Amino acid sequence: MQKLIGIFGGTFDPVHYGHLKPAQEIFQRLRLDELRVVPCFRPVHRDPPLADPDQRIEMLQLALREFPRFMADDRELRRGGDSYTVDTLEEMHREFPRATLCLLLGQDALEGFRKWRRWRHILKLAHLLVCARPGYGLERGSERGKLIAEFGIPSEAGLRDRPSGGILPVATAQYDISSTLVRQRLRERQSVEGLVPPALAEWLNENRIYEVN
Repeated sequence: MQKLIGIFGGTFDPVHYGHLKPAQEIFQRLRLDELRVVPCFRPVHRDPPLADPDQRIEMLQLALREFPRFMADDRELRRGGDSYTVDTLEEMHREFPRATLCLLLGQDALEGFRKWRRWRHILKLAHLLVCARPGYGLERGSERGKLIAEFGIPSEAGLRDRPSGGILPVATAQYDISSTLVRQRLRERQSVEGLVPPALAEWLNENRIYEVN
């Protein structure tokens, strides 16, 4: 049976439960063999992160103490430059030639997926697992709906039927949490309990890296 490797990329500035809990639901429901959380060095479709790479990987490692089956993967931080998903998938495809790669996305990211660099090649390298996000649907007329109509696979079994090229929507619990909200609460010296794992909350309270931004 093909090994299923989940790949979850993002800025993670900082990582929070809105990232981690839906990823955990997908990991468990689809019985992924591993899940790699990949912080980007420099995002190309949004503002640069406020925390530096060393801080973001440390925060991620602290948060993942609560999710021990997840792996912090720092390859994009080490690579530097603009972070493109297709480059990371090509690298992982070479590293794990017999595995099936599954890229986790939020529905908001799926809306702009055709604008990503070499998006068709991404689908040649991996499946997309799309988790629910607050305020987004899969309406037929939306770009998300069109992508599902063209590339959607009907069930979880389809992930193992072919090595790549499918888009599978996965219903997950919705967590209306954002990194912006976490940073705002930290700037205002408010508690972030329940928004991030306890080990990370303690580190954020001690280091106060967002209070001046």
